[in-house]
Amino acid sequence: MGLRFTYSRWDGTQKGLDLDAESLLKELTDDVLYHGDVNAALRRLMREGMVDPDGNRIEGIQDMLRRIRDRRDEIQESGDLGGVYSEIADELRDIVDEERHAIEQAVSSAEASGDERRAENARNAAMERNFRLDMLPEDLAGMVQELSSYDFESAEARQRFEQMVERLKEQLMQQFVDQLSGNMQQLTSEDMARMKDMLSELNQMIERRERGEDPQFEDFMQKYGDFFPENPQSLDELLEIMAQRMQAMQALMNSMTPEQRAQLQQLSEQLLEDMDLQFQVQQLGQHLQSMYPAQGWNREYNFDGSQQMDMGQALQSMQQMGQLDQLENLLRNATNPSALAEADLDRVRDLLGDDAARSLERLAELSKLLEDAGLINRTEGRLELTPKGLRTIGNNALRDLFTRLNKDKFGQHRIAADGSGHERTYDSKPYEFGDPFRLDLQRTIRNALSRQGSGTPVRLMPEDFEIERTEHSTRSSTVLMLDLSMSMPMRGNFVPAKKVAMALHSLISSQFPRDYLGLVGFSETAHILRHEQLPEVSWDLAYGTNMQHGFRLARQLLARQTGSKQIIMITDGEPTAHITSSGDVYFNYPPTRDTVEATMKEVMRCTKEDIRINSFVLDVTGALRAFIEQLTRVNRGRAFFTTPENLGDFVLVDFLDSKRHTSRAGSRR
Repeated sequence: MGLRFTYSRWDGTQKGLDLDAESLLKELTDDVLYHGDVNAALRRLMREGMVDPDGNRIEGIQDMLRRIRDRRDEIQESGDLGGVYSEIADELRDIVDEERHAIEQAVSSAEASGDERRAENARNAAMERNFRLDMLPEDLAGMVQELSSYDFESAEARQRFEQMVERLKEQLMQQFVDQLSGNMQQLTSEDMARMKDMLSELNQMIERRERGEDPQFEDFMQKYGDFFPENPQSLDELLEIMAQRMQAMQALMNSMTPEQRAQLQQLSEQLLEDMDLQFQVQQLGQHLQSMYPAQGWNREYNFDGSQQMDMGQALQSMQQMGQLDQLENLLRNATNPSALAEADLDRVRDLLGDDAARSLERLAELSKLLEDAGLINRTEGRLELTPKGLRTIGNNALRDLFTRLNKDKFGQHRIAADGSGHERTYDSKPYEFGDPFRLDLQRTIRNALSRQGSGTPVRLMPEDFEIERTEHSTRSSTVLMLDLSMSMPMRGNFVPAKKVAMALHSLISSQFPRDYLGLVGFSETAHILRHEQLPEVSWDLAYGTNMQHGFRLARQLLARQTGSKQIIMITDGEPTAHITSSGDVYFNYPPTRDTVEATMKEVMRCTKEDIRINSFVLDVTGALRAFIEQLTRVNRGRAFFTTPENLGDFVLVDFLDSKRHTSRAGSRR
């Protein structure tokens, strides 16, 4: 039964193409080639983001830091911290005004009754009450304390005051909850007593560890683990969580004016009578500030909005500011994608939106995606390309270069004519006089059986013979000389040249496995490179372009090979260095006669050994052009004066044309 497919109109709910490891490594290819380091390439991608195969933008850390900055500004412009106490003061004044109005009404009612004694008592009581109201302290804590013992005339005013006090107690109590508990919203008296016990034992744990004793962390978590939904696995993790919680409230206090701060502290002391709780909190705060001095205990924010915030709004805004600070710190210090997995995505979604949370989740998966695909592995804490990753980088480089070429620029490697040779085509033909007698025994016997029918013995006739077809195949040996002098990255030539090296290696290893490709890097001196080193190869921090040494090493590599031999040299500079007869390196710019002559001697040695030198020259100057033309005349190779944009086109087309030409020459022989 065949496969069945159902198609429907796109409605926005269907999932599109997901990010895959191959696409990700393709995105990283140029950076890996430039830096020679997967870790640096991943950090760049984390910083700048990317577009996935579905065309969706994955935000980078820079985008998220901008979101954090905008969100922080939005919160700070949303209100004024003065409302934390001015709202309380305004409500207290309203209560006092309501009480004074009730006092006046009581006096008026008593005087209207005609009972002089009642009127006199009302006037005396009014005088005493007004005196106490006139003498109310200026500070909020003092006002609350005086009104708590005041005999209200107005039952409504008394009720409003009591409700306000209860609300303030709840808000201040919630402050402790926010600081000390991660998952408790409605705190009962039993919960409060248990919180005190938790704080006391937490302080004791810290003191035990400071004395070098076992802090008994496991016992603590067994009893009080429900206070910590983050599920810390060690005392250090637990204390870090507590430090983050308490720092938010400290930032609120720091952001107030001295007068606002004093009033809030006095009000807290007035309303929260449990001094043991406050003592435990203060002791824990002192411990945490000494243990985490870089937590930002002195951080303050400038709230300059026109809307005054009440206590609940202020605490919520300060908590969000602290969370933004923590997220910013995580993003700025993340050195690899896996470090981003520590972010709380639900919190990121609340602070920065769905797009940021989705992008952060995908960024955190980058290295795991590559590791699971076998493209990279982790060695001593560093990410490195695997052999599969190396092949993929080479294939990516080759694909990038091939897509820029017109299909009709070159044909296939295989030549049209079949005949004698040593590479099987896995096809056969009837034997003809003069053909090499490479008998395809299976087809030959089948022909005989078809002719004579079944039965034994099988008698063979000349017309039954069928032989294997072969195709001409030529072997070529190539050494790629790659300029690693400082001028290459300075002029933007390094990555295109390195990409050509990766692409050429990928092409030869996949399409022409019998061919040989050697690699030589040259700057002040030259050195032989292994293929697996290519992605990590960087330019040399030394002056000099030592073609002479490069040609010598290339010639030595080719001396051990067979077939047609060539050197492909990619450079952007004149020969400015050579190895002297004493073995020292001589450098001079502009090139001296000695350096040019030493280089040309190596060129002539290559020519005598039938090694062709094809030069691909970037950023050509008059002097460099003259030298390359002289080299080409002596060696009878070819020169290509090109640019970084079409360097790969020239190298690959020339290599394939050369292979095709050599194959045709072999077929004529």
